[in-house]
Amino acid sequence: MVKSGMVGGNGVFYPIVGFASCVTFIYLSFGDLWINIHSDTKLSFVERNGSQFIVDGRPFYFNGWNSYWMMDHAVDISRKHRIKAVLQAGAKMGLTVCRTWAFNDGDYNALQISPGRFNENVFRALDHVIAEARRYGIRLILCLVNNLQAYGGKSQYVKWAWEEVVGLSPSNDSFFYDPTIRHYFKNYIKTVLTRKNTITGIEFRDDPTIFAWELINEPRCMTDKSGDTLQDWIEEMSTFVKSIDRKHLLTVGLEGFYGPKSTKRLTVNPEWWASDVGTDFIRNSKISTVDFASVHIYPDHWSHDPRFESKLKFAAKWTLSHIEDGDKELKKPVLFTEFGLSKENKDFDHSQRERFFKVILDVIYKAAKLNKSGAGSLVWQFLVEGMEEFNDEFGFIPWKRPLTYRLLTEQSCRLARIQGALPSQMEYLRRLCAARRL
Repeated sequence: MVKSGMVGGNGVFYPIVGFASCVTFIYLSFGDLWINIHSDTKLSFVERNGSQFIVDGRPFYFNGWNSYWMMDHAVDISRKHRIKAVLQAGAKMGLTVCRTWAFNDGDYNALQISPGRFNENVFRALDHVIAEARRYGIRLILCLVNNLQAYGGKSQYVKWAWEEVVGLSPSNDSFFYDPTIRHYFKNYIKTVLTRKNTITGIEFRDDPTIFAWELINEPRCMTDKSGDTLQDWIEEMSTFVKSIDRKHLLTVGLEGFYGPKSTKRLTVNPEWWASDVGTDFIRNSKISTVDFASVHIYPDHWSHDPRFESKLKFAAKWTLSHIEDGDKELKKPVLFTEFGLSKENKDFDHSQRERFFKVILDVIYKAAKLNKSGAGSLVWQFLVEGMEEFNDEFGFIPWKRPLTYRLLTEQSCRLARIQGALPSQMEYLRRLCAARRL
């Protein structure tokens, strides 16, 4: 185990005081020198060629993060500055993709107040998030609904249908099969995809700042363990998205569990229950209208094994297994859209989180060197000062964790060295990565 206050990288240990000074130098020296893309700059859409993402004909392997809260915070003037702060921080670390929510259903600061009714102020907040991301060269993965109850989720859609006396069942899983609810969600999809940004003047479906759409965060359909209900929903909704927007990539939002039809992979699951939640990573991801697969990594929530070394072994095996699936079974990119280690674990130490991150980042780096399907990863999650009430057991302020900051920044540099960088990144990454060697 790495000692507290030190981090191992390729067998080298770095004193925290010295490294913190280096981070401060990098962070303060480059400041606002990060790319500031003008409105007339031509950006290219991210595309897919087999198991690789492509931008301007070049492979795109990337490093990124999650900040789900951005639209909600952009609504309020007192919190709006946090959008710039987190995007600027990510850009300074060489990160290029952020995943965030493009939904808030019937909750505080709701985007969708009720089926088909939208709050224009909240839509303008989402406009702001997208426009700011463009300024800092960050592409966004926008998720369209939550399987969980936070920010409304599928339970809010079921509640709406039940209140209007048109719902088939009070079960949250009726979100996936109730025709009225499917109609609600399709209307939501169409409204978001065809939204014209009031700041940039670009419809969302025409904006390359958006990396991809994600249908739903962590879908599960517990009432149909066969997976047929969810599979049918994915097919219908992904086809509908593509009927409106064929420029952007699309993913489901899966955690990565193998279902009953993936018998050869069941032993990779964290525990037996994971095959009974109504999802199947390979089956769900094979659909032609799904462009890439998504995976999450949370061994401390998924397993009863408290040993830290077991968590590391699981993370490595889980990551390698899904990359192999992308190469051999799916022939599609695989993106690890969430990963984290809980600070609520017994005897938690931040050095454990850094070791956990490093295991995953190393697997992805090695896959990128071999042009494999492991396209990148998005750590969960970045916060800024003053957000204690929004912090979960996985969140952190990147510039307050110097060793984590270094680890993530080094991943940006490693990927840039083997795959090059996008034209908008080149000059900045050249300076950043050169400074990293000081």
